[in-house]
Amino acid sequence: MNFNVRVLSSARYADRVATVLKERTDEPGLRLCLPTGSTPKPVYAMYAGNGGDLSQTTVFLLDEFGLPPGGPARCDAMLNADLLAKLAAPPARLETWDTETPDLTAECRRMEQAITDGGLDLALLGIGMNGHIGMNEPGSAVDSRSRVVDLHPATVEGAARYGADDEPAWGVTLGLGTLLESRSIWLLVTGLPKAEILAKALKGPETPQVPASYLRRHSSVTVWADEEAASLL
Repeated sequence: MNFNVRVLSSARYADRVATVLKERTDEPGLRLCLPTGSTPKPVYAMYAGNGGDLSQTTVFLLDEFGLPPGGPARCDAMLNADLLAKLAAPPARLETWDTETPDLTAECRRMEQAITDGGLDLALLGIGMNGHIGMNEPGSAVDSRSRVVDLHPATVEGAARYGADDEPAWGVTLGLGTLLESRSIWLLVTGLPKAEILAKALKGPETPQVPASYLRRHSSVTVWADEEAASLL
């Protein structure tokens, strides 16, 4: 197993992850994939509060809901509210998803090419209750690329918690194959409700039904977990 598991107390979690992230973003030319949602939110707040600066960093948004632009549950809106609007300096370049285009397949090819042109130095990921990473839902192929996806009911419920007026039926996401080509991956996991799925991803069978289990194929994965999330490891 290639996982480097770092278990932190809930009190230290956001500060420690944000500190190490700041060390990485001080590197000129870093190419960084960022997720949204409740797990990275306190990390982003701490990073921005400590003078976080992405002026040397290219940022790629991990995924996006098929929701109208401007809504609070959109991933681009959450990233802006939780991180970008609070930074000392914005990203050198920001790649987000155009879900309003009439050709979503072409948009996915565009995002895939933008990543392929220089690769990803670091991908931050969360894990869903069903084992998804990004919007790579159970059943996703390990070599999948950036694409349009149908959303699992648990993912749709997540959008509602983020304030979506309508339930998104689909989304766009970087593929498992795309993410596994990143030079480094960090998996952020917090809270007791995530303990069981984290244990399945790290200790259970490698299976498309738990997409996060495919992270075992990567040579440089760091799992940042709080004590509750790591309680079944």
